[in-house]
Amino acid sequence: MDFDIELRFNALKTHLELTFGGGMDVQAILFLIGVNELGQGHKNYTKAEKTDLLHIAICTLLEPYGYYQFEGRDQENWPHFKVLKAIPAISDREQQHLIKEAMIDYFIANKYYSESEDNPQYTSGV
Repeated sequence: MDFDIELRFNALKTHLELTFGGGMDVQAILFLIGVNELGQGHKNYTKAEKTDLLHIAICTLLEPYGYYQFEGRDQENWPHFKVLKAIPAISDREQQHLIKEAMIDYFIANKYYSESEDNPQYTSGV
């Protein structure tokens, strides 16, 4: 695994934990992204809705990589995506790496997080 991605992900995780509390893991961050993309804020979601939120997060994260394309929203304002290409068969470790890298890119692109030198949450691996 790319050590730099792991360092960058841990800095992002620490940043998120300042706002959302400790114990943030990949699953929790996926849920957070799904809720953000849905745009309905925090509420009590059913088990099926939670699964859908994770799916929304995965699609959103992998859209820039060309795996999904946003199609639109339904009557209840839930986003829908179509598959553009299959995700190649990769190991769990490679999958975690891809998701972590996509999460970093997502938070930076949406200006929710910065990796600038003046950000105390980010320490360069150099």
